[in-house]
Amino acid sequence: MFTAVRNLIAAGVTLLLVVGGCSSLSGSDVAGATNSHTYTIGLLTELTGLGASANRTSPLGLKAGTVLASRDAYTIKYVVADTTSTPAGALAAAQKLVEQDHVLAVIAISGLTFAAAPFLESQGVPVIGVAEDSSEWTTDTNMFSVSGALHTNEVSTTEGQFFKMEGAKNLGTLGYAIVPSSKEAAESAAVSAQKAGVKAVYVNTSFPLGGTNVQPAALAMKSAGVDAVTSTVEPNTAFALVTALRQLGDNPKVTLLPDGYGGDLIEAGPEAVQEAQGDYFSLGFEPVEMHTAATMEFQKYLADAGVTGDPTYVEYNGYVAVGLLVEALKATGPDPTHASLIAALSKIHDWNALGLFGTHTLDINNRKTIVSGVGNCQWTTKFVGKTFHLVPGADPICGTVIPGVTVSP
Repeated sequence: MFTAVRNLIAAGVTLLLVVGGCSSLSGSDVAGATNSHTYTIGLLTELTGLGASANRTSPLGLKAGTVLASRDAYTIKYVVADTTSTPAGALAAAQKLVEQDHVLAVIAISGLTFAAAPFLESQGVPVIGVAEDSSEWTTDTNMFSVSGALHTNEVSTTEGQFFKMEGAKNLGTLGYAIVPSSKEAAESAAVSAQKAGVKAVYVNTSFPLGGTNVQPAALAMKSAGVDAVTSTVEPNTAFALVTALRQLGDNPKVTLLPDGYGGDLIEAGPEAVQEAQGDYFSLGFEPVEMHTAATMEFQKYLADAGVTGDPTYVEYNGYVAVGLLVEALKATGPDPTHASLIAALSKIHDWNALGLFGTHTLDINNRKTIVSGVGNCQWTTKFVGKTFHLVPGADPICGTVIPGVTVSP
């Protein structure tokens, strides 16, 4: 009942815009050149299956990104490939994008990108997206994360600072076993909390992807006396966990969720809205509630693309990923190849996510020191009534890497 449902009309499986002024693309060695005016890219994401509740709205972000691209006289056609929320499906989807659709680049907004990464690397295909699954974003030089190549096995002070600031004493965390970064991030949050003086009394990193049978975990958290909860799971799992805890009479003082911000919660329905009262939601970009120039521009391009309702986190990711692609295309000239696009992406060291990082910038080619986003910062909102509100001291809250501290891979 808590699956976030967004209207995907006009996003469909492909979107074709028309741009003039681009020179003709050369020969068969140029991937993504379907005609003299169009660049074709692929979106690898979960539209169906147990992992869809977090990523199914990502095509809407790309749709807004293509409107942004047209401002700079770039035409983007995109093809959406559904991973079906399985590793085998992720590989098959990537193979289709490369071998049948002949894409110039792949935008990956998926918890299962790791299953497709060896194939994409072997084909020399540039991949832009979000490091939300595993270590390929740190090891594969054809892959470029809009939020940095995160090292989820390392620990920053960021989350611990937040829990301490909000008065938490005993933390419980939940992560997926099949998604390495989910498992590691749940463990990392626990260690960060402990370093800040908050006890990690329940850490579960073996939950099934997209599962909603959360009653055993909720009972264990209540038994452990948690007064703070965080998770690194899909919105449907997270919302179900929060509901189960409250039905057991355990109302945590602090609930921090990295997924579910914006439209994911609002469109999950009245029951989810009611259960999420007082919950905190973190994201790696400025929330639209800040009303900065960058967030207002983001909302404008969503509206211009016909996307309505509150934006979701993956809509941010899709929009920003197209922005990074355009940044690289400016350096390739009119006839990009896989290799020239990778070379252009490899020279970007001051990425500001179209202004959505605020005053921060990111070296997208820094694959060594980023733990929890640009500047190890997170922006946080609190859901009250029917709206999200900024959290004083947490927009953003920025930490530092704790030297020599890691969690199990």
